[in-house]
Amino acid sequence: MTSSTQQIPSVEDVRAALKDVYDPEIKKPITDLGMVKDVVVGDDGVVTVAVYLTVAGCPLKETITRDTTKAVGKLDGVRDVRVELDVMSDEQRTELRKSLRGDAEEPVIPFAQPGSLTRVYAVASGKGGVGKSSVTVNLAVAMAERGLSVGVVDADIYGHSVPRMLGAREKPTKVEKMIMPPQAHGVKVISIGMFTPGNTPVVWRGPMLHRALQQFLADVFWGDLDILLLDLPPGTGDIAISVAQLIPNAEILVVTTPQQAAAEVAERAGAIAMQTRQRLAGVIENMSWLETPSGERMEIFGSGGGQTVADSLSKSTGATVSLLGQVPLDPRLREQGDAGTPIVLAEPTAPAAEVLKDVATKLSVRARGLAGMMLNVTPTRR
Repeated sequence: MTSSTQQIPSVEDVRAALKDVYDPEIKKPITDLGMVKDVVVGDDGVVTVAVYLTVAGCPLKETITRDTTKAVGKLDGVRDVRVELDVMSDEQRTELRKSLRGDAEEPVIPFAQPGSLTRVYAVASGKGGVGKSSVTVNLAVAMAERGLSVGVVDADIYGHSVPRMLGAREKPTKVEKMIMPPQAHGVKVISIGMFTPGNTPVVWRGPMLHRALQQFLADVFWGDLDILLLDLPPGTGDIAISVAQLIPNAEILVVTTPQQAAAEVAERAGAIAMQTRQRLAGVIENMSWLETPSGERMEIFGSGGGQTVADSLSKSTGATVSLLGQVPLDPRLREQGDAGTPIVLAEPTAPAAEVLKDVATKLSVRARGLAGMMLNVTPTRR
C-alpha cells in the first residue's frame, strides 16, 4: 500500500519508462512508434497505460502487455499497472509505415541499396538432398547466438522447409503495406509456407517466383540486419537468376557432399557467380563422414568433394574460394531439425554443431568487399 507521503510518478516519468518497452516485431520503443495512446496516473498509485496495437489480433499483444507492466511497475510509488489495448487506424498505420520505410509508394529492397551494411549470403547447391536447408538454419541460429541480427528468406518456393527446421510456428503480420516476419531462436524468417494452407504445393512459373522473392525482400520489414541468409532451391534456375538481379551484392555459399558426382553438380551452382559477377563466399561440405562408437570414420559418401569444388571454383574465378568446413553425419542434426531446435542450440558440443558454429564465425567476421558500398571520394580535374 502506498503511504500518503510517498511520491507518485508523473506522466512524464511513466512515458520515460515506456521507452524501454520495444515492439517485439519492429524492435523499436513503442514511444517512438506512436503506440502510446494515453497515460493516466491515479492519486492512489494506479497507472493506466493505453497502447495502440498495429493490427487487431496482434499475436504479440501479451508480450507488449507484460513488458509495459514490468517497465512501469519498477517506478517508485506505483501500486498497480493496468494496460488497455486499442488498434491503430488506417491513417496511423500509414504514418507508421512512412516512419519506418520512408514516403516511397513502391517498396525498395534495402539490401540492394548503396551503403547497405547487411551482408547477404545466398546458400546454393547443385542438387537437392545435400542438407542445404539444415546448414542454412544452423548458420543463422549460430550467428544470432553471437549477438548478430539475422534474417532468413526461404527462397526454395517449391521445397520450403525452413519454418519447421527453425521452429517458426507464428504467421507473419501485415501492417499496412509491410509484412512483419515471425521470429524463432532470435532469427527473423519468411517463407511461402507461411502463406499456404497445410502442405499445399506451390505450382508457379518463373515470373511468379521472381515476384514472390521480390516481395520477401522489399515488402517484409527486416529492420537493421547484420546478416541475411537466402536458402535457394537446388540448381541454377529462376530463383538464382532473380537473386543476382535483385541483390547483386549477395555472396554465394555452396553446399555439397563428398561424393564426386554431387561435387560436379555443385560446381555448376557456384560457377553461376562468373555469369552474374557475384562473389563466392566459400564451400561447405556436408555429410563428410560418420564416426562410429569406436572412433572410426566411415566415409559413406566418399571423400574430397568439398575440396574439389573449392579448388575448381578458385581456378575458374581466379580468386581463392575456401572450403569453410566439413560437417560430419550426425542423426541429431536431422532429429533437431525435425523438432525445430537446430543442433547448434540443442547439442552445441556435438561435432557437427562445432563445425557449423565455426563456419558461422568465419562468415560473420569476413572482410567486407567494396561491392555496393559508397566510397567517400571526389573526382578531380587534372
